[in-house]
Amino acid sequence: MRVREALRQQDGHGLSRHRIARLMHKAGIRSVHKPKFVVATQSQHAYPVPRNILDRDFLPGAINQRIVTDITSIATQEGWLYLAAVMDLGSRRIIGWSMKPTMDVEFIICALNMARTNRPQLIGALHHSDHGSQYACDAYRRCLGMMKMQPSMSRTGCCWDNAAMESFFHPLKVECVHRQRYATRDEARISIFEYIEGFYN
Repeated sequence: MRVREALRQQDGHGLSRHRIARLMHKAGIRSVHKPKFVVATQSQHAYPVPRNILDRDFLPGAINQRIVTDITSIATQEGWLYLAAVMDLGSRRIIGWSMKPTMDVEFIICALNMARTNRPQLIGALHHSDHGSQYACDAYRRCLGMMKMQPSMSRTGCCWDNAAMESFFHPLKVECVHRQRYATRDEARISIFEYIEGFYN
């Protein structure tokens, strides 16, 4: 139940921001703050960039027809852990993911290979990402070619072009990552795995 609804049921009065803060403090409830944004991809490169075929058409359709993918960063006391995730727009499930301390191309290829293993029917699907160097490089484009996938990439500096992935990353951060401090990368991996496979999917 939302905090505001719960507090309204408590005494039936209208609630100001200060009253909510006072009641939250009394109940030992704290809001979750979003930490500083970290850029996870390098978009300044010389690789070819395909046009944006998806064009923000995120409406669910048939499964295995359109996938979106992106990278996000997770802070741990050992250093950064990076998560690459692949979403099927037809089902909104995360069908492939990979976690690693570095953002090399093998890391995102692992996420794509997991998606292909989970969904062999993805051959020929539309593949949308930002135009970071990991997704634009020769090795990744060869993988897309082997799967006969049609590449589509977001425009420069336009996060809304891949907003479907943010519909997963945002709740992951708010509901899971930002509620705890990870001592190790392994601790973060376990927590994120449980969120993806045990809750989100």
